[in-house]
Amino acid sequence: MAGDDDTRVIGYFAYTPPMHAICDGDACVIAGSEAGMKRYVEAMVSGSLKGTRIKKTRFGEILNGLELGAAYAFDEEAYNRFHPLAKKAGLPMTPQDFSGPSPTGMHFVRIQLAGVT
Repeated sequence: MAGDDDTRVIGYFAYTPPMHAICDGDACVIAGSEAGMKRYVEAMVSGSLKGTRIKKTRFGEILNGLELGAAYAFDEEAYNRFHPLAKKAGLPMTPQDFSGPSPTGMHFVRIQLAGVT
């Protein structure tokens, strides 16, 4: 069953080759849709998608990254997919409130495992 969860698509990440991830601070942005990721990239990288690649990311990939010390910034759609699987995997997760506006218009929840470097 865990293997099935590992292959579940959580959302999309973006990078510019060779492997410079689009981040909010130190956290890799995970958007719930490709269109959402395009909006974030345009807002975060001077309005240009030129040279940016957008790829699906799965629960197992994110979990591996967290175990290696990575931080992720989830939008609401991606977080709502990630949260129940992470909880099932034993991570201490809580529901998040996305109702309040953010100063940038982009609302992310940052996740990183404590004590992992």
